Amino acid sequence: MPSLCVPSDATASAETGEPVAVIPLIIPSGTPLRIAVDRRTRLSRVGEPIHGKVVRTVYAFDQPLVPAGSIVTGRVTKIEPVSPGRRTLAYANGNFSPFRKYEIEFDTLTLPDGRQVAIHTKVSPGSADVVHLVSNPTREEKKRGMVGQGTARAKQEAQERLHEADAALHQTMTQIRAPGKLHRIKQFLLAQLPYRRQYIEAGTQFNASIEDPLNFGATTRTSEQLAAVGTEPPPASLLRARLVIEVSSATAHRGNPVVAALTEPLYSPDHRLILPADTRLIGEVLEAKPARKLHHNGELRVIFEHIETPDGMLQPMQGSLEGAEVERSANMKLDEEGGAHTTDGKTRYVSTGLAILMAAAASRPDAEHGGVDQAGDPAVRAGAGVSGFGVTGSLVSLAAKSPAVSAIFGVYGASASIYANFLSRGRDVVFPKDTPLEIGFAPPHATPGAGAGTAPPRKN
Repeated sequence: MPSLCVPSDATASAETGEPVAVIPLIIPSGTPLRIAVDRRTRLSRVGEPIHGKVVRTVYAFDQPLVPAGSIVTGRVTKIEPVSPGRRTLAYANGNFSPFRKYEIEFDTLTLPDGRQVAIHTKVSPGSADVVHLVSNPTREEKKRGMVGQGTARAKQEAQERLHEADAALHQTMTQIRAPGKLHRIKQFLLAQLPYRRQYIEAGTQFNASIEDPLNFGATTRTSEQLAAVGTEPPPASLLRARLVIEVSSATAHRGNPVVAALTEPLYSPDHRLILPADTRLIGEVLEAKPARKLHHNGELRVIFEHIETPDGMLQPMQGSLEGAEVERSANMKLDEEGGAHTTDGKTRYVSTGLAILMAAAASRPDAEHGGVDQAGDPAVRAGAGVSGFGVTGSLVSLAAKSPAVSAIFGVYGASASIYANFLSRGRDVVFPKDTPLEIGFAPPHATPGAGAGTAPPRKN
């Protein structure tokens, strides 16, 4: 980040004679582009073209350089073969087309004005279905109401640019049409088939880190425009950031550092710049519980204690996690204090119960409940096969016409369901690198003898 002190070679304003600071507009290497694929792409060969759109505006200082809606194109660069171990395990579960890992690269960025920029990116694994978590919307509305309606009205005017970015994000995602419930049900049913093609679905989001800096020139700012930079944000401000390093309940310990970087500039109620984009927020892990056996899930709680201002000073704060974007399959929730934990839906009781009932029904001869088919009830045979090995197991069980085969499939399915839902190791809370975060700002608690810009004492 450029220094906000007026450089020695600063020029003077022709009209007022006021010094002007030159701000380079450079997107540094490592900055991620949040990209959503807008076309369903089949993974059939290396070189398959990929087409997507930027869903979050990328800023340098206070300037939007890559607006949401910018078009990004690339290609599939690698499709890994399935290892023998994974293939055997997939076959054992009735899946004859196991998932293949792949790599893609985005190499061309087209801005809304038509300009094309060559880019070199490193792309992280995609998230097929992203959800936006919030800690407690009702509590946040009440807290903001306590600050005062007049302040909120002023903030609304000050955040016009950010609201425009939100609108662009919503419009981009609406155009892409990320998968809805009906589509997810359809995909779930297709996933039960023994053979199926692998696709990158429309709406899948990737973080594409820029390998080489992008230079967009420079801009100038007067000392008046920079007067509020580094001052304390208004109470109840919402800071939008990205995680700089991954944090996981499996490996984190109390006191481990947590670092985030602002993805959007923050303005004062009178529309003066307070914190430019890429300002660092520094915190620590407050609590970390790794997942354990018997399906005990992990927990993670972090707190942000300092803002690293552009001039290198540490400004104390009391920031909590109030929102995050994660993959739906993570089954993650935020509590009222910003703590994250994974959850298990009630469907695990239903699915396990059905699997046990199906195993019990398949183990009883048909004659015991009034039937005459020595091979057993076809519906029961089909259900037991599905429970154990999906559609493949159902077909095998029906074709075999053997109560023993149906019973084996049913018992295997019930055992696998009990283990997966109740006996196996739980799931950890994982926030990958570059996870979009929303951090609520509050002034630090008063500490005797602590002056401005002094770090509060570390909690034991």
